[in-house]
Amino acid sequence: MIEIDPASSVPPFEQARAQLADHILSGGLVAGTRLPTVRALAEQSGLAPNTVARAIKRLEAEGLVETRGRNGTVVAWSPDEALRGLEEAAAAYAERARALGVPAEQAGRVVDRALGRA
Repeated sequence: MIEIDPASSVPPFEQARAQLADHILSGGLVAGTRLPTVRALAEQSGLAPNTVARAIKRLEAEGLVETRGRNGTVVAWSPDEALRGLEEAAAAYAERARALGVPAEQAGRVVDRALGRA
């Protein structure tokens, strides 16, 4: 999820923040998705936990994630009520598709048909 370039002039916490933000803004991490723990992200990326925590705090300040104490950190819902409703419905749909074992591509085609795009 995070790959740090030690030769970069960009500080590691900023590299981590930017990469996570890119995943969120590109739709790779959708609203409601729970992020791995700070410790898990630190181990995966080779960073110190405090460095990862700093990146997460920045993302929270930007409104991209919400930290819910023991419930972890999740990708934030849109502040727009209509869009938030769609995000919540999409998250529930994705969870149901995974539970049924439906591949993501096929689940996407179902949505396309429902929207009249197929």
